[in-house]
Amino acid sequence: VKGEFVFHKHDHQDELFMVIKGQLTIELKDKTVEINPGEFYTVQRGVEHKPIAKVETHLLLFEPLETKHTGDVVAEMSVEEYEEI
Repeated sequence: VKGEFVFHKHDHQDELFMVIKGQLTIELKDKTVEINPGEFYTVQRGVEHKPIAKVETHLLLFEPLETKHTGDVVAEMSVEEYEEI
């Protein structure tokens, strides 16, 4: 991934991000979390967050398949089906 998502939340699912290569920033309402290769971070259900990848970042995202990547927000980047899983 590369770029900036929108602030969104998932009411019924947690999301676990694990960075393989690059760096992922997750902005929360009260803090910013930097995730480096080999590190992971869990965003709890119901927490608004905005992932940002300033450089191309490879990551594993652990969440149920039905989880929408922009959560409760419909944005230009929202997709209905994923190309890769």
